[in-house]
Amino acid sequence: MQSAAYSLFSPCSIPSLKPRKFGSRAGFQPIRVSSSFAAPERHEHSVSLPNRSWRLSSSSSLPLRAWNLVPSDSKPDRFEVRATAAESAGEGEKSGSLVKTLELGLLFGLWYLFNIYFNIYNKQVLKVFHYPVTISAVQFAVGTIIVSLMWTFNLYKKPKVSGEQLVAIVPLALVHILGNLFTNMSLGKVAVSFTHTIKAMEPFFSVVLSAMFLGELPTLWVVGSLLPIVGGVVLASVTEASFNWPGFWTAMASNLANQSRNVLSKKLMVKKEESLDNITLFSIITIMSFILLAPVAIFVEGIKFTPAYMQSTGLNVKEVVVRSLLAALSFHAYQQVSYMILQRVSPVTHSVANCVKRVVVIVSSVIFFKTPVSLINSLGTGIALAGVFLYSRVKSIKPKAKAA
Repeated sequence: MQSAAYSLFSPCSIPSLKPRKFGSRAGFQPIRVSSSFAAPERHEHSVSLPNRSWRLSSSSSLPLRAWNLVPSDSKPDRFEVRATAAESAGEGEKSGSLVKTLELGLLFGLWYLFNIYFNIYNKQVLKVFHYPVTISAVQFAVGTIIVSLMWTFNLYKKPKVSGEQLVAIVPLALVHILGNLFTNMSLGKVAVSFTHTIKAMEPFFSVVLSAMFLGELPTLWVVGSLLPIVGGVVLASVTEASFNWPGFWTAMASNLANQSRNVLSKKLMVKKEESLDNITLFSIITIMSFILLAPVAIFVEGIKFTPAYMQSTGLNVKEVVVRSLLAALSFHAYQQVSYMILQRVSPVTHSVANCVKRVVVIVSSVIFFKTPVSLINSLGTGIALAGVFLYSRVKSIKPKAKAA
């Protein structure tokens, strides 16, 4: 019986090789054996490999050739593995980009949808329940409940706010109250489409207030973009069937209040260490607005949002309450989603999307309420909105620095 004792190598003695079975089929043949068995005498053969010397003790005569330590087909294998990994990473990035795009598209859709629902339900309530201060307070109350639930269940991180920050936020809350209150007053007086046509004047107030309080002088391009905005609003106002001065001036006052809030936020919340993210700031402003407006609503209009009072005036209690709550939910939701979008896109993209949103709201309200619109009125609205779009584009153009 033949017995062979090998002392060629152990699997751990050569770091660059992996142990292989001699009987298996491999991509290369490391050892060729061409010998006939001789007498059962022990022979010792020496094998010279690059930089190493190995001894083989066997009962057979095995002339050996040098073993090539680096197989010729190893590089293609490694390249193929790396290429496959790179392709997988590329596919992962494409998949992640597609998910983000779909998520952003969904947010834009929700933003527009909540806006439409807010304006429709709000208008329906204000047509029969003529207490805009109370309705505004109800909307802030619902927003306060939503914010409290978000913080309680850790849906959004509860902020740590200093007393100094709260003092700085109070003016923002006051102009936020006025902006929403004047919008509700205007919606109760004129058509939704006309209110939003007038609110297209917001860029005009933004430019004027920024120049007055922040020292930000507009470029000629920005000033030029304001001309079609103003001209379009004037043309739409002259031909508006539902036009009345209270509705017009309250919509203009809403523009002034909303843009004052933006200017104040830039002026007061300037320190980086004291700055809050948009969603947190909006949440705090909402709570403050309810606390400040609730006593004013009771003092000015009394306690009107009760079943007893609504029944005494012949209103459908369930209808008014349900639509008021839906309007309040939509009001808070569309602003929350708006800030979520602003965290994902540039301010210019957000401004353009806001212009498109106004078009969607105007068209949907005209269709829903069957608002009579003349050709000249439509033209004026279109010119104003085109000016807003132009403004959002030229606002990003920075003036060239003057050479010293």
